[in-house]
Amino acid sequence: MKRYKTIGILGGVSPESTITYYEHIVRTYRKRFGDHSYPEILIYSVSFQTIMDWQREGMWDRIAEMIVKGIICLKRGGADFGLIAANTMHFVFEKVQKRSPMPLISIIDATAERIKKANIKTVGLLGTAFTMSQGFYKEQLLDSRINVVVPRAKEQKYINRVIYKELVNGEVLPKSKEGFLKIIESLVDRGVQGVILGCTEIPLLVKDEDSPVKLFNTAEIHAEKALSYAIGEK
Repeated sequence: MKRYKTIGILGGVSPESTITYYEHIVRTYRKRFGDHSYPEILIYSVSFQTIMDWQREGMWDRIAEMIVKGIICLKRGGADFGLIAANTMHFVFEKVQKRSPMPLISIIDATAERIKKANIKTVGLLGTAFTMSQGFYKEQLLDSRINVVVPRAKEQKYINRVIYKELVNGEVLPKSKEGFLKIIESLVDRGVQGVILGCTEIPLLVKDEDSPVKLFNTAEIHAEKALSYAIGEK
Protein backbone atom coordinates (compact mmCIF):
# COMPACT_ATOMS: atom_id res chain seq x y z
CA MET A 1 0.00 0.00 0.00
CA LYS A 2 1.31 3.45 -0.94
CA ARG A 3 2.07 5.78 1.98
CA TYR A 4 1.47 9.42 1.24
CA LYS A 5 1.41 12.44 3.51
CA THR A 6 -2.01 13.13 5.04
CA ILE A 7 -3.59 16.41 3.89
CA GLY A 8 -5.28 18.68 6.43
CA ILE A 9 -7.81 21.17 5.04
CA LEU A 10 -9.01 24.12 7.14
CA GLY A 11 -12.37 24.59 5.46
CA GLY A 12 -15.87 25.97 5.87
CA VAL A 13 -14.97 29.41 4.51
CA SER A 14 -17.25 28.64 2.71
CA PRO A 15 -18.44 25.00 2.60
CA GLU A 16 -19.04 25.30 -1.16
CA SER A 17 -15.36 25.69 -1.96
CA THR A 18 -14.24 23.15 0.65
CA ILE A 19 -16.17 20.52 -1.31
CA THR A 20 -14.25 21.58 -4.44
CA TYR A 21 -10.91 20.96 -2.71
CA TYR A 22 -11.82 17.44 -1.63
CA GLU A 23 -13.30 16.45 -4.98
CA HIS A 24 -10.48 17.95 -7.03
CA ILE A 25 -7.72 16.22 -5.05
CA VAL A 26 -9.42 12.83 -5.35
CA ARG A 27 -10.39 13.18 -9.02
CA THR A 28 -7.00 14.55 -10.06
CA TYR A 29 -5.25 11.62 -8.38
CA ARG A 30 -7.51 9.06 -10.05
CA LYS A 31 -7.04 10.73 -13.44
CA ARG A 32 -3.25 10.75 -13.08
CA PHE A 33 -2.69 7.32 -11.58
CA GLY A 34 -5.77 5.29 -12.52
CA ASP A 35 -6.46 3.89 -9.06
CA HIS A 36 -8.02 4.93 -5.73
CA SER A 37 -4.88 5.22 -3.59
CA TYR A 38 -5.25 8.98 -3.15
CA PRO A 39 -3.84 10.55 0.05
CA GLU A 40 -5.86 10.56 3.25
CA ILE A 41 -7.62 13.89 3.79
CA LEU A 42 -8.81 15.50 7.01
CA ILE A 43 -11.17 18.51 7.03
CA TYR A 44 -11.72 20.88 9.93
CA SER A 45 -14.67 23.17 9.20
CA VAL A 46 -14.77 26.49 11.07
CA SER A 47 -17.84 28.64 11.76
CA PHE A 48 -18.23 30.78 8.66
CA GLN A 49 -20.70 33.10 10.42
CA THR A 50 -18.19 33.80 13.18
CA ILE A 51 -15.47 34.47 10.60
CA MET A 52 -17.76 36.92 8.74
CA ASP A 53 -18.76 38.69 11.97
CA TRP A 54 -15.18 39.08 13.15
CA GLN A 55 -13.99 40.19 9.72
CA ARG A 56 -16.69 42.86 9.66
CA GLU A 57 -15.39 44.13 13.02
CA GLY A 58 -11.76 43.93 11.95
CA MET A 59 -11.02 41.29 14.59
CA TRP A 60 -8.28 39.55 12.64
CA ASP A 61 -6.38 38.40 15.73
CA ARG A 62 -9.41 36.36 16.76
CA ILE A 63 -9.72 34.95 13.25
CA ALA A 64 -6.07 33.93 13.37
CA GLU A 65 -6.68 32.23 16.74
CA MET A 66 -9.61 30.28 15.30
CA ILE A 67 -7.57 29.14 12.32
CA VAL A 68 -4.61 28.13 14.51
CA LYS A 69 -6.98 26.08 16.68
CA GLY A 70 -8.27 24.32 13.57
CA ILE A 71 -4.75 23.64 12.30
CA ILE A 72 -3.76 22.16 15.67
CA CYS A 73 -6.83 19.89 15.57
CA LEU A 74 -5.87 18.71 12.08
CA LYS A 75 -2.35 17.94 13.28
CA ARG A 76 -3.68 15.99 16.26
CA GLY A 77 -5.94 14.10 13.89
CA GLY A 78 -2.96 12.91 11.88
CA ALA A 79 -2.42 15.56 9.18
CA ASP A 80 1.18 16.00 8.00
CA PHE A 81 0.63 19.44 6.49
CA GLY A 82 -2.22 21.88 6.04
CA LEU A 83 -3.87 24.44 3.83
CA ILE A 84 -6.42 27.17 4.46
CA ALA A 85 -9.12 26.71 1.83
CA ALA A 86 -9.86 30.42 1.33
CA ASN A 87 -8.10 33.39 -0.26
CA THR A 88 -9.22 36.16 2.09
CA MET A 89 -8.06 34.22 5.17
CA HIS A 90 -4.52 34.37 3.79
CA PHE A 91 -4.44 37.90 5.20
CA VAL A 92 -3.37 36.17 8.45
CA PHE A 93 -1.39 33.36 6.79
CA GLU A 94 2.00 34.47 8.13
CA LYS A 95 0.68 34.79 11.69
CA VAL A 96 -0.89 31.35 11.50
CA GLN A 97 2.17 29.79 9.88
CA LYS A 98 4.40 30.99 12.72
CA ARG A 99 2.23 29.14 15.24
CA SER A 100 1.41 26.11 13.12
CA PRO A 101 2.67 22.71 14.35
CA MET A 102 3.05 21.56 10.73
CA PRO A 103 3.92 23.01 7.29
CA LEU A 104 1.25 25.07 5.52
CA ILE A 105 0.86 25.62 1.78
CA SER A 106 0.00 29.17 0.71
CA ILE A 107 -2.69 29.67 -1.94
CA ILE A 108 -0.98 32.89 -3.08
CA ASP A 109 2.42 31.23 -3.53
CA ALA A 110 0.84 28.34 -5.44
CA THR A 111 -1.05 30.77 -7.69
CA ALA A 112 2.04 32.91 -8.35
CA GLU A 113 3.94 29.78 -9.34
CA ARG A 114 1.23 28.83 -11.84
CA ILE A 115 1.10 32.34 -13.34
CA LYS A 116 4.87 32.42 -13.83
CA LYS A 117 4.73 28.99 -15.46
CA ALA A 118 2.20 30.41 -17.93
CA ASN A 119 4.65 33.27 -18.66
CA ILE A 120 2.03 35.90 -17.84
CA LYS A 121 3.20 39.26 -16.51
CA THR A 122 -0.05 41.13 -15.81
CA VAL A 123 -3.16 39.63 -14.21
CA GLY A 124 -6.52 40.81 -13.03
CA LEU A 125 -7.62 39.93 -9.51
CA LEU A 126 -11.22 39.05 -8.63
CA GLY A 127 -12.13 38.25 -5.04
CA THR A 128 -13.88 39.59 -1.98
CA ALA A 129 -13.79 43.36 -1.56
CA PHE A 130 -11.21 42.85 1.18
CA THR A 131 -8.91 40.76 -1.01
CA MET A 132 -9.14 43.21 -3.91
CA SER A 133 -8.70 46.38 -1.86
CA GLN A 134 -6.02 45.29 0.63
CA GLY A 135 -2.39 44.96 -0.32
CA PHE A 136 -1.54 41.50 1.02
CA TYR A 137 -2.38 39.62 -2.19
CA LYS A 138 -1.06 42.17 -4.66
CA GLU A 139 2.20 42.71 -2.76
CA GLN A 140 3.04 39.01 -2.72
CA LEU A 141 2.41 38.76 -6.45
CA LEU A 142 4.54 41.83 -7.08
CA ASP A 143 7.34 40.10 -5.16
CA SER A 144 7.11 37.45 -7.90
CA ARG A 145 7.25 40.21 -10.55
CA ILE A 146 3.58 39.81 -11.46
CA ASN A 147 1.62 43.02 -12.02
CA VAL A 148 -1.92 43.12 -10.65
CA VAL A 149 -4.96 45.06 -11.88
CA VAL A 150 -8.12 45.11 -9.76
CA PRO A 151 -11.67 46.01 -10.83
CA ARG A 152 -12.96 49.52 -10.26
CA ALA A 153 -14.70 50.36 -6.96
CA LYS A 154 -18.24 49.86 -8.28
CA GLU A 155 -17.25 46.53 -9.82
CA GLN A 156 -15.62 45.42 -6.57
CA LYS A 157 -18.82 46.12 -4.68
CA TYR A 158 -20.81 44.05 -7.20
CA ILE A 159 -18.38 41.12 -7.02
CA ASN A 160 -18.44 41.14 -3.22
CA ARG A 161 -22.25 41.12 -3.14
CA VAL A 162 -22.48 38.15 -5.49
CA ILE A 163 -19.93 36.21 -3.46
CA TYR A 164 -21.60 36.71 -0.08
CA LYS A 165 -25.25 36.79 -1.13
CA GLU A 166 -25.16 34.03 -3.75
CA LEU A 167 -22.06 31.91 -4.22
CA VAL A 168 -21.36 31.02 -0.57
CA ASN A 169 -24.97 29.80 -0.43
CA GLY A 170 -24.51 27.66 -3.53
CA GLU A 171 -26.58 29.97 -5.76
CA VAL A 172 -25.21 30.25 -9.31
CA LEU A 173 -27.25 32.74 -11.34
CA PRO A 174 -26.89 33.41 -15.11
CA LYS A 175 -27.25 37.17 -14.66
CA SER A 176 -24.36 37.20 -12.16
CA LYS A 177 -22.20 35.18 -14.54
CA GLU A 178 -22.91 37.76 -17.22
CA GLY A 179 -21.91 40.52 -14.82
CA PHE A 180 -18.61 38.83 -13.95
CA LEU A 181 -17.77 38.26 -17.62
CA LYS A 182 -18.30 41.96 -18.34
CA ILE A 183 -15.86 42.79 -15.54
CA ILE A 184 -13.32 40.34 -16.96
CA GLU A 185 -13.69 41.97 -20.38
CA SER A 186 -13.11 45.36 -18.75
CA LEU A 187 -9.90 44.05 -17.17
CA VAL A 188 -8.75 42.70 -20.53
CA ASP A 189 -9.32 46.16 -22.02
CA ARG A 190 -7.01 47.46 -19.28
CA GLY A 191 -4.20 45.14 -20.38
CA VAL A 192 -4.46 41.96 -18.31
CA GLN A 193 -3.29 38.69 -19.86
CA GLY A 194 -5.02 36.45 -17.34
CA VAL A 195 -7.41 36.71 -14.40
CA ILE A 196 -7.04 35.26 -10.90
CA LEU A 197 -10.27 33.89 -9.47
CA GLY A 198 -9.08 35.01 -6.05
CA CYS A 199 -12.08 33.77 -4.14
CA THR A 200 -12.51 30.01 -4.06
CA GLU A 201 -16.24 30.30 -4.80
CA ILE A 202 -15.92 32.28 -8.05
CA PRO A 203 -15.11 29.17 -10.17
CA LEU A 204 -18.66 28.01 -9.41
CA LEU A 205 -19.76 30.88 -11.65
CA VAL A 206 -17.18 31.34 -14.43
CA LYS A 207 -15.07 28.78 -16.28
CA ASP A 208 -12.08 28.90 -18.64
CA GLU A 209 -14.30 28.41 -21.67
CA ASP A 210 -16.26 31.56 -20.75
CA SER A 211 -13.27 33.89 -20.71
CA PRO A 212 -11.25 35.61 -23.47
CA VAL A 213 -8.09 35.15 -21.33
CA LYS A 214 -6.76 32.40 -19.07
CA LEU A 215 -8.43 32.08 -15.68
CA PHE A 216 -6.46 30.98 -12.64
CA ASN A 217 -8.77 28.88 -10.47
CA THR A 218 -7.12 29.31 -7.08
CA ALA A 219 -9.10 26.50 -5.41
CA GLU A 220 -7.95 23.94 -7.96
CA ILE A 221 -4.39 25.30 -8.06
CA HIS A 222 -4.16 25.09 -4.27
CA ALA A 223 -5.66 21.59 -4.21
CA GLU A 224 -3.23 20.37 -6.89
CA LYS A 225 -0.29 21.82 -4.98
CA ALA A 226 -1.44 19.96 -1.88
CA LEU A 227 -1.72 16.71 -3.85
CA SER A 228 1.78 17.13 -5.29
CA TYR A 229 3.20 17.77 -1.82
CA ALA A 230 1.36 14.79 -0.36
CA ILE A 231 2.66 12.32 -2.93
CA GLY A 232 6.21 13.65 -2.71
CA GLU A 233 6.53 15.61 -5.96
CA LYS A 234 8.75 18.68 -5.97
